[in-house]
Amino acid sequence: MAKVKGAIVINIERCKGCEVCVDVCPESVIAMNKNVNTKGYHYAMVTNEDCTGCTNCAVVCPDGVITVYRVKVPTEVV
Repeated sequence: MAKVKGAIVINIERCKGCEVCVDVCPESVIAMNKNVNTKGYHYAMVTNEDCTGCTNCAVVCPDGVITVYRVKVPTEVV
């Protein structure tokens, strides 16, 4: 059986820093950056590679700035 590995890409220039994605991520993959984008907003950033590809963040993002990618990774048979 294959395991799913996820990855997200955040358009930091369009992110308004609402932090909704941070709250819904079950793996704590997203956090807010201390820096600001060109519009003056603190933006979301990826903090670790434990993304499962659940898409919670992309679904709740009011501005649609998060893209989720999912890849099946084969698991070892013992």
